[in-house]
Amino acid sequence: SRTVLSRLAFWRTATTRASDEALKERQQNRIARWRQAGLMLGMGVLSALALPPVHFLPILLITFPALSRVLNRAPSWKNAAWAGALFGFGFYAANLYWLVNAVMIRAEEFWWFVPFPSLGCALILAPMVAAPAALCRLAPAGPRRILAFAASWTLFDMGRVFLFSGFTWNPLGSSLAIPGTVGDVFIQPAAWIGVDGLTFFVVLGALFGGEALQDAFRARAGRPCQLFPRRADRIRVAACAALIITISLTASMVRLKTVHPAGEPGPITVLVQGNVPETEKVGHLNPRDIFMRYLHLTADGVLQARDQRPHPAFPDAITRPIVFLWPETSFPGSSLLQDSPRARQIIMEWAPGADAGLIGALRVGEDGRYRNSVLALTPNGDIAAFYDKARLVPFGEYQPPFIPLQIVPQGGMAAGPGAQTWHLPGIPAVGPLVCYEVIFSGLTVDEHDRPRWLANVTNDGWFGDSAGPRQHLSSVRLRAVEEGLPIARAANTGISIAYDGFGHELARLGWGKTGTLVVPLPAALPAPLFAQYGRSLPALLSLAAFLAALIRPRRKLKM
Repeated sequence: SRTVLSRLAFWRTATTRASDEALKERQQNRIARWRQAGLMLGMGVLSALALPPVHFLPILLITFPALSRVLNRAPSWKNAAWAGALFGFGFYAANLYWLVNAVMIRAEEFWWFVPFPSLGCALILAPMVAAPAALCRLAPAGPRRILAFAASWTLFDMGRVFLFSGFTWNPLGSSLAIPGTVGDVFIQPAAWIGVDGLTFFVVLGALFGGEALQDAFRARAGRPCQLFPRRADRIRVAACAALIITISLTASMVRLKTVHPAGEPGPITVLVQGNVPETEKVGHLNPRDIFMRYLHLTADGVLQARDQRPHPAFPDAITRPIVFLWPETSFPGSSLLQDSPRARQIIMEWAPGADAGLIGALRVGEDGRYRNSVLALTPNGDIAAFYDKARLVPFGEYQPPFIPLQIVPQGGMAAGPGAQTWHLPGIPAVGPLVCYEVIFSGLTVDEHDRPRWLANVTNDGWFGDSAGPRQHLSSVRLRAVEEGLPIARAANTGISIAYDGFGHELARLGWGKTGTLVVPLPAALPAPLFAQYGRSLPALLSLAAFLAALIRPRRKLKM
């Protein structure tokens, strides 16, 4: 009996010890999972520093390798997808923080909605990173898996155009749109592969370059390497990166030196920036004062355009047509501009010598629904053409039908049919764009009727002096490069700007300033490759890279 009791006691002790060890292991695993979740969220947040206006690209050499190591070690595709979702949530929540500003303008009505714009958008967009994280598991762990991830990241990033009315804000390729000459050179490949192609190479470079660099530091410190244990492999990665960068920079410089504008130059544009606080517009405060402010600014700008002497670069500037632009929904009378011929005549009377005025205004359609529009006015005040915004902002200008709460008044606005080209009397053919539409790569120009320049009217006053207007501006610049077209942008509170077909800044009126810009636009460039074939080029590039990552190389037979 003593033997039995001693065995029972030993068994009980062993069982308790095993149970304690299992419990301790579960606790450690739980802590490890929470640490990994926090790491992925943090790496996503830090990755947002690469985007405009910070452009801190080196951070990607830390954050993306951290994600790739988790993807390579994850025990299943579900774990990989969860890691990607957390990374994506942190990334989008950080780079869209400024959306909260739009709700704060009407906080007394929508105070309950304050946490939702940035966090809600991040939650919706997180699967666009989770899916590539899961899909890359089809490739074996190692370099081929991270190649598959870079390719699928790009493809799913392009797929954001199909979310609601589309939300392709902040592709990572826009991180190369650094202000100044450096950015001019970096973004020229967008003329061939678009911003999505730039995104592919940014992600690919961050993954391979970051892993190789970190493994080099580990090898020097005597620690085990993660992805490239051999020095020869790290040298190959560095050599490939140097070759790609050299080819890209060389091609960019050649394009900047050898491609020249062709055909008739653009008009002299007068960009009017009224700098009206959004609270005044929403509260319908001082409409007459706002109207008079725009009239005075327009008169001053048109007078400058008329009196402008020929510039050495533009010897025929004095003979060009003059077109002035008012920002999106700039007119304080809602549909008054549409219904009142006298209001339109007053505007043109204050702009003697102008050949056309492009006015951002609300318009009521035959169905009684509002449109966010641009109206083209002739010198006598007639409406020569109107363009209705086709891509509406989700939850801002229209409400997806599955949302049970009434967020957007009357369900929102009606959308227009899509990109158009206006052929106004005496004016080079122009493609009008309203605000957010300029973010859609490959969808901003009527492919059957290519314009000579683009006119973008916008109002970023909703988002304050934050990163949002600067991120929006990078999209304007990249569209100019992709299409090879000069673009003039009038913004209510800023930033009003003009770019040539290389994305080179011609003139700028900064945030929060009241005034006008008078800019003679150059001629358009010959249609670049991207303008001819659109997003099919970066899509094929990414798809080819993904398939290449799945192909297993044949083993050499031993003789």
